Amino acid sequence: MKKDSSTECWNNVEIEEYIMKAQNNDFRMHYIMPYTLKAIGDVKAKHILDLGCGEGGYSRALADMGAVVTAVDCSEALLTYVADRAMKEGTNIKALRRNANELTNIQNDVFDIVLCSMMLMDVKDLDGTLKEIHRVIKHNGKVFISILHPCFKPKESKWILEEDGIKVAIKDYFNPTEWTDMINGVNTPLIYRHRTLSHYIKAFNENDFILADMNEPIPTMEQLRSSLRIEWLSKIPMYLFIELKKKG
Repeated sequence: MKKDSSTECWNNVEIEEYIMKAQNNDFRMHYIMPYTLKAIGDVKAKHILDLGCGEGGYSRALADMGAVVTAVDCSEALLTYVADRAMKEGTNIKALRRNANELTNIQNDVFDIVLCSMMLMDVKDLDGTLKEIHRVIKHNGKVFISILHPCFKPKESKWILEEDGIKVAIKDYFNPTEWTDMINGVNTPLIYRHRTLSHYIKAFNENDFILADMNEPIPTMEQLRSSLRIEWLSKIPMYLFIELKKKG
């Protein structure tokens, strides 16, 4: 497996802390995940690649909905957790340790859907990752992506809580960059990467994908009631959701 800075970073994460954080994060559980699963729709008997699967929450949800799921991540410890839990629960998930830009021993044109939930902004080799996604997805297959919104979450940004709501201050949007930072509740520093929105769109186009849809969804009333932090997203989007379709 190819090693790069992201691969090494995620293999050093304190796994129990990360799993606990992922499974209790309000943005993920009440906003990102429900929106993504609804957008994907009916998955019964469809072959799905959960790329950068992390602790496997999406893989389990999709398998429970009837999908045939392949869960891929670069972290050996996370994949061990995914595989062990799938075995205990009798869930139809195949776990493979791969770098996103080198999906070794996965055949061409085998997946109906590729899911990239909150991972594409982390990969070091975006172009190589998109090439591999294009290779393994079927004709007219779809890619569902969620990322931190490039316009509102670059490195030089601050989300400031004021009495009348949230204000976002941006110092530098145009310079792609890489940095390390902490997630609350996880004591291992993680690598973050910023790319401009136009960088993503050009990369999709250059790798023969059609931009089928792009959304900055306003939270529902139920989501607003679930978390005060999600209420921030009713004014300013922190996340961007993208749907691609394979050309040709």
